[in-house]
Amino acid sequence: MEMIWVLVPLGILLLAIAIWGFFWAVDHDQFDHLDVEGRRLLDEEDA
Repeated sequence: MEMIWVLVPLGILLLAIAIWGFFWAVDHDQFDHLDVEGRRLLDEEDA
């Protein structure tokens, strides 16, 4: 039962890091043009 005093703050900390990472990725345009790379592989011609 005493371990809950460690796990709850640790879980909140990890959640805060995940939320920060998501907003960082959105702010740095990591989610723009998600379909471009898939199409690029299909449309690529052999050189």
